[in-house]
Amino acid sequence: MAAEALLDVVGIGNAIVDVIAKADEDFLTANGMVKSGMRLIDAAQSEELYGKMGPGLEMSGGSAGNTMAGIAGLGGKGAFIGKVAHDQLGKVYRHDIRAVGVQFDTPDLTDGTPTGTCLILVTPDAHRTMNTFLGACQLLTPDDIDPALIQSAQVTYLEGYLWDPPEAKAAFLKAAKLAHEAGRKVALSLSDAFCVHRHHDSFLELVRDHIDILFANESEITALYGGDFDSAAAAAQKDVETVVLTRSEQGAHVYTGGQAYHVSAEKVSAVVDTTGAGDLFAAGFLYGYTNGRSPADSARLGAICAGEIISHFGARAEADLAALVKSKGL
Repeated sequence: MAAEALLDVVGIGNAIVDVIAKADEDFLTANGMVKSGMRLIDAAQSEELYGKMGPGLEMSGGSAGNTMAGIAGLGGKGAFIGKVAHDQLGKVYRHDIRAVGVQFDTPDLTDGTPTGTCLILVTPDAHRTMNTFLGACQLLTPDDIDPALIQSAQVTYLEGYLWDPPEAKAAFLKAAKLAHEAGRKVALSLSDAFCVHRHHDSFLELVRDHIDILFANESEITALYGGDFDSAAAAAQKDVETVVLTRSEQGAHVYTGGQAYHVSAEKVSAVVDTTGAGDLFAAGFLYGYTNGRSPADSARLGAICAGEIISHFGARAEADLAALVKSKGL
């Protein structure tokens, strides 16, 4: 029997500072972007694009980091493992995530590689297109995985965006092994269809061999399993104990224990920016999951948190999430 957990969730992912600006679709096309997608860029491309962008809002981001900030905002206990450099943006990131109540003790990278950034362009229809310079965050290694930290958390949450560099893959596998040895659960976000197509076979192997809770949206789950949404969802249920699938305005589906649950998307007055919607849905769900809520209530918590995020710019909550869910009867 597993020892009592000190933490609800420990997240492992890219520690990235987001720069968010408005843009029209012509700007995206002129600069080689595919709307709503994510592409990896190098330092020179990042500097060039940053120079062309309009005024930007700078804030700490990264998918798993956003999720951990959301869990903390709900009153959960969480920690984050990710790599920043010993530079100004690294200091900003470390301060921001600790300030919202997330434990973050991964040592700085000191080899001169800068902290990662994501240049996010939001079109008038609220879709976000991401240009990511990974920098220091892709240099996470197995040595950064603290066994005591992993084994103290009910769930270890892995960010699919980081499933790329060999050392980071090894870090994920080490964390999953440690978690399971301690009787804990391992969750994965597929992150982006781009990631799934890029690493299809190894992603499928990771899911089948190491994952208990899988988060994905419609494009990601169909990229992994093929077919339409229903057939992909059915295939995922054969591989994973709990499957959590989001479908934007169509709400979300949870499949676990042979049961299926559906929750509606939260109604918002206006969709301003979809950056972080999936991250905050995962935050709400994992908070519910680790605090004894039912699958349906956990998904409802996720929908409420996602609804808050898409009502303003940026992927960190502006409202008091704990108060917000309480006001909704949860």
